[in-house]
Amino acid sequence: MITDLVQIKRLGEQKRPENERFRKHLKSHGFVERNFRAKAEEIEAEIDCTVCANCCRNATVKLQDRDVEKLAKYLRIKPAQFLRDYTQEDEEQGTVLKFEEGKGGCVFLDGNDCTVYDARPQICVDFPHLVRGNGTIPFRMWQFIDRATYCPIVYNALEAYKEMTGFKR
Repeated sequence: MITDLVQIKRLGEQKRPENERFRKHLKSHGFVERNFRAKAEEIEAEIDCTVCANCCRNATVKLQDRDVEKLAKYLRIKPAQFLRDYTQEDEEQGTVLKFEEGKGGCVFLDGNDCTVYDARPQICVDFPHLVRGNGTIPFRMWQFIDRATYCPIVYNALEAYKEMTGFKR
């Protein structure tokens, strides 16, 4: 199990082409989804996300209306104030939490702690979307290729999936 973030970044970038081939492999072969989910659960149980918090430094958080309501209530402010003070518009994703690339990431990240953890958006609750997420793992695989460069859970899960499926590197 690799958890060193420098190594994850280097190996994840190095394996991008291989992971792209693996994505195509998964889409063209039938695999049992619950086996992938079970393996991801094992890996998630071994890695404490709150120690890492690298996703909060690397990924933007697309907000749904219910996330805005929940966070505004948690912060005891009106949704309009929450939107003004804590969000920004992204051309591709729409409304996202404020994010400062290279300066710590998510507006609510303090060191490795999420200051709104109990009210965090659903996308954060479900991250890294290996066990929980919409669609099958092969369908969501495009997300994992990038996440394998910063998330130890995703990197290790992809490597385990390759072993499970007999993927030829």
